[in-house]
Amino acid sequence: MSDQKEKQLQEILANYSEMSMKDKLKLEQQPMPEQDPIERSRNIQEVTLGYDEVSARLEAARCLECKKKPCIKGCPVSIDIPAFVANIRDGKFQEAINIIRDANCLPAVTGRVCPQEVQCQAYCTVGKSKKDVEKSVSIGRLERFVADWERENNKLKIPEIPASTGKKVAVVGSGPSGLTVAGDLARMGHEVTIFEAFHKTGGVLVYGIPEFRLPKSIVGKEAENLEKLGVKFETNAVIGQTIKIDELLGEEGFDAAYVATGAGLPYFMNIPGEELIGVYSANEYLTRANLMQAYSFPKTDTPTIRSKNVAVFGGGNVAMDSARTALRLGAENVYLVYRRSETEMPARVEEVHHAKEEGVQFKLLTNPVEILPTEDGWVKSIKVVEMELGEPDASGRRRPMPKEGSEYTIEVDTVIESIGNGANPLVPATTPGLETSKWGNIVADKETCKTSKNGVFAGGDIVLGAATVILAMGDGRKAAKAIDEYLRTNQW
Repeated sequence: MSDQKEKQLQEILANYSEMSMKDKLKLEQQPMPEQDPIERSRNIQEVTLGYDEVSARLEAARCLECKKKPCIKGCPVSIDIPAFVANIRDGKFQEAINIIRDANCLPAVTGRVCPQEVQCQAYCTVGKSKKDVEKSVSIGRLERFVADWERENNKLKIPEIPASTGKKVAVVGSGPSGLTVAGDLARMGHEVTIFEAFHKTGGVLVYGIPEFRLPKSIVGKEAENLEKLGVKFETNAVIGQTIKIDELLGEEGFDAAYVATGAGLPYFMNIPGEELIGVYSANEYLTRANLMQAYSFPKTDTPTIRSKNVAVFGGGNVAMDSARTALRLGAENVYLVYRRSETEMPARVEEVHHAKEEGVQFKLLTNPVEILPTEDGWVKSIKVVEMELGEPDASGRRRPMPKEGSEYTIEVDTVIESIGNGANPLVPATTPGLETSKWGNIVADKETCKTSKNGVFAGGDIVLGAATVILAMGDGRKAAKAIDEYLRTNQW
């Protein structure tokens, strides 16, 4: 098969300049190799295995090289997508990754977890021509391929850093937004220190996203790349508790601060029984399993409950991550309980597909109303009610309404609630003069990320709410430009 694909690639390349749009639209999309579903559901290794060079170049050849480049419109960090894809097609992998890194300091991360199907790939002419966004050029897979090629072949190009400006910037939080703003500011000649509350860098990339979707070694390597630019990291630094923003801007000598503390405050349904032993927020469950490697207990120090039957409340990506993690921690049955239908489910299509393949049981149009206890205070079962969809609500999705007399119970010993998160309240609560919204998010300008407090900028989920990795990175890019201007002009 590999010889056939190599031959196909050479034939395409030999005739590429003469190929019409219709000819290119006939080229087949390259599938992504994956672990077997049954096998992977019991290990933590990465599910998707990535393209080889021939598959990547064949997929890149599907790009129509549109003059208007519509795919760039869907990219929050404005990567020149057609240019990097064309370079992959031509086997110029170094040139491809250099183009990506001009706009994105975390390509191996975004290539894996960015929702390309609703961003760049949603604008792809190939997908529109086929009336199916899933048939678009696989931009994310190509980004991952070339980022992995760079790492595996030690091909990172460190840009020339200008002379130091003498200005110091404190970045609070080492998630995607914090890492992005730090990388851009370092390349502008500023001294940057990232303060991280946990003992490892990466924020939600390491505590929230499982190893089987985003290996920790990849996040660690991207952090190392920032250190090569001069970025400093301080872990176990809980800003607002160990030190406050005003102290950073005062006696600590920082000239500006960027707050990127994320949306780490879990929401609960406020139904009876949430106080029982065996009820987790998705944040706690995933943090134990991901960041603290509870899946390796007792080889690691962090224990986690060994469940037989698990219910996960919610239908987003975090719910999928929780359900799939529960399988890998040994659960026999994992039920995903979601009050709407699959059509309204906010999780990525790929994540839903993988969860189903691995054996997660979907309880759709079903809403939890109570968690029932054993005699000694553990979770015994959940009471749920069947739902039906009515008219659309403010979100545009049809409103779920309970069916009278449809209640029943499901036996479970563990409940994971994944119904959303609020803004981390620590920094706003300890920073006088920092305006917040009624939901607790920091209020910041959409284009500059400036807050109500001089010298303080903010972006990512602490401003946007629980958004995507790439949107948080987009804030980081905008903030870096604004912070650089502020440091050079001293004008707010």
